This record gives sequence, structure tokens and C-alpha cells, in this order.
Amino acid sequence: MKNDTQENSKLDMKVCLLNDSYPPIIDGVANTVVNYAKHILDKGGRPIVITPENPDADDSGSPFPVYRYPGIDVRKTVGYVAGYPFSPATAKRIKGSNVDILHSHCPISSTVFARSMKGLIDVPLIMTYHTKFDIDIANAVKGKLLQDSAIAALVNNISACDEVWVVSDGAGKNLQSLGYEGDYIVMENGVDIPRGRLAENLTRKLTAKAGIPKGVPVYLFVGRLMWYKGIRIILDALAGLKSQGLDFRMVFIGGGQDTEEIKAYNTKLKLDDKVMFLGPVYDRTELSAWYCRADLFLFPSNFDTNGLVVREAAACSLPSVLISGSCAAEGVTHGRNGFLIDESAASLAVMLATAGSDIQRLKKVGKAAADELYISWPQAIDKAIERYQVVIDRYKQGLYPKKTKPLDEYLKFQGTLMDVISSSSKLIDIPKNAPKLLAEGIRSFVDTYL
Repeated sequence: MKNDTQENSKLDMKVCLLNDSYPPIIDGVANTVVNYAKHILDKGGRPIVITPENPDADDSGSPFPVYRYPGIDVRKTVGYVAGYPFSPATAKRIKGSNVDILHSHCPISSTVFARSMKGLIDVPLIMTYHTKFDIDIANAVKGKLLQDSAIAALVNNISACDEVWVVSDGAGKNLQSLGYEGDYIVMENGVDIPRGRLAENLTRKLTAKAGIPKGVPVYLFVGRLMWYKGIRIILDALAGLKSQGLDFRMVFIGGGQDTEEIKAYNTKLKLDDKVMFLGPVYDRTELSAWYCRADLFLFPSNFDTNGLVVREAAACSLPSVLISGSCAAEGVTHGRNGFLIDESAASLAVMLATAGSDIQRLKKVGKAAADELYISWPQAIDKAIERYQVVIDRYKQGLYPKKTKPLDEYLKFQGTLMDVISSSSKLIDIPKNAPKLLAEGIRSFVDTYL
């Protein structure tokens, strides 16, 4: 009877998920939030998504509520809509929704909004740390003083949450390196590609447009086309293979701010006959076909904290090449369920010239990757729901210290955000009225709730 009661409490749970990106903007964390909401709903829960406004958004067909708060459209320059997290109208909707738990997936605007909500509804707040934000901040903000201020504000924001989750132990260590001193729990994300290879004829059909000849090794990269993803290592290694007279085809799937620079560098290395850039592939069956068509997945990234694409590849029994000691390589044993290299083009070139040409060995390692690395979203959400209930119970027992901060911390945090925006507007085309809009949001929040 006890187990039945626990199961019913899980199914009746109302979870408020918050993130700064959400469809039509697609990235790894947005995809995570979509899958959290979808699978919580599938299990009988009641998800609500909170995210910034987007002029291109159409949430009318969503099977769960999506509430949007005001944002600043900077998609032309950075690809996102920057939200300012003081929206009384959205807060009122959440207050009347009888939410059981708040779960933020971004430590900036979404977590500020969630923290403001804790002043209105007495429920716990979980924060999942997905990304190495120090790298993102360094790329977006010039000047060490401003970078340090932004990181300190980010860490203070995370520290104010009742419980902190990370997607890998490496992500947790990165968070600690930024100054976070609290505890964290590793809560892995799943993948939405089902385990198993597609039929050979379907794979060939969906990848035929690339015109890849039979018998040639095929290497694959899926993700944002950003230099810090290790793409220079890939291209330099491939140039080395070509200079040795070795044949291959390399397929890049994805887009990003560095796309044109990467293509230009590829041309400089005279790899245009070997390398193709397909852009983003949104159809999951077509993406699965590419995982099935490739012989090796190349992901020499020290940036990624989890590497969901590595598990997507594993779903299709495709082994990955990863940097030894990287977050994406957690759980990978060299030569067993993947391949590990040093962070250099020379190391990757040697690996491709040896293991990369032994197709039978690659198939064996790929099968082990499917057996040992793959985790589905239903599996991941089962673990999350179980932990949600623990957090809710502990919160009701008063086992979490009160972390609600006074308004002056919100103002300080938001002031830092405005400084960052003002500084960044000199480098990228951010609307000049952004600081004014943020200030108006704060005043509206104060007038309504304090």
C-alpha cells in the first residue's frame, strides 16, 4: 500500500520548469526542458513551463501550459531572447496554479524569476547546472572585473536554491571552481532517440543526399558549430589524414556563431572534398540515420558538461572519440565503450588512422556504448520525480535552511545584469533600451508584491 501511495503522489505532482531558452529556440537545455515536461506529463504529472517571450513562438498546440514573461529580442546577434525576470502577470498565474516544486534549468533570469516566486508560494526550488557558464560569460563579456561580477552574481543565485543538481560530476566540479560551496546531486539527462539501429535501407535513403561512397570511413559531429567544441582539433586532424593519402568523409550537423569561420578554415585546409556541413537536422529519425551511417562520432570538447550527443550516438551503437578527463567522457573506458584521446589534433589523427579503420572493432565498441552509456528520458525522469518527492518532503519538514534573500540582493543581481548588457551592447546589437526595460520590470515587481 505504501508503494501505491508514493506512486500516486508522484503522478499528482505539479512541476514548474523554468529556462531562458525554449522552442522555437532549440539548444541542449531547451530540449531538456521539453523532455522533462513531456515525460512528466506522460507519467501523470502536471508540468508548467516558464520562459521569456519570443516573437516566433506558438504555444497553442502545447499539451501543457507555457507561460512567457517579457524579454528583449537579441536573436540576430546571440540567438536568444533575453528575459527580465520581474513579471507580476506571470507570477500571479503561477501563484494560482498550486505548484508543488520549482525547477530552474538556467542560473540567470530563470532562477531570479523562480526566487522571486518563492516569496509568493511556499515551495522548494531546484536548480540544474547544465553548462560551463564561465566560458559563456568570457565569450560574451569583455573585461575581467565585469566577468568576475557576473560569475559572483551567478554563484550567489545558485546558492540561494534549496537543492542543486548537475548533469555530471565534471559539471559539479566546474561549479565549485566558480566559488560555489554547497552540495550538489548528479542527475543525468536522458536522450530522446530510442535505442536501436534503423533499418539499413532507411538509413541509406535518409543520408543519400550526401553522396558518400561505399567503403569510406564516415565521421560525424553533432552540435553547435563553435570553436570551443573542439572543431579545430577535428579539422586539423582530418587535414593530417588527407596528407597521408587516407580517404574519409566528415559530416558536421548543427549551426552556430562560428559557422562561417569554421567553413573558411575548412576551405583553407583544402578539405572541401572531404567535409560537408549539413546545418541543423531537427527530424529525429533523420538524425538517427546519420548516427547509424557514421563509423565514429567525433566530440573532442572540453566545454560540454554532459554530452547528450554522445548518448544519442550510443543509442545507435555508434562509438565516440572524446578527450580523456572531459565531462563528456565520464563513464567511458578507452577501447571498451568509446575512445579517449589527448586534447590535440595529433592524438585524434593517430586514433583515426588506427582504430578508425577497423570497422569490426568499432561495431564491438559501439555495442558496448549502447549497453553501458545509453539512458532514456523515461529512465531519467523516473529518477528526477523520485528526487522531487524527497525534496518536497524535506522542505515540508523544514530541513532546508531559509534562503530567501531581501530585495537588495535582487537589485544588486539585476544591476550586474544591466552592467553586462550595457557593456555587451558596445560589441553586439543589443537594444539600447534594455537597461530601462529591466529597471521597469524591477519597479513593477516591487510595486506589486512588496
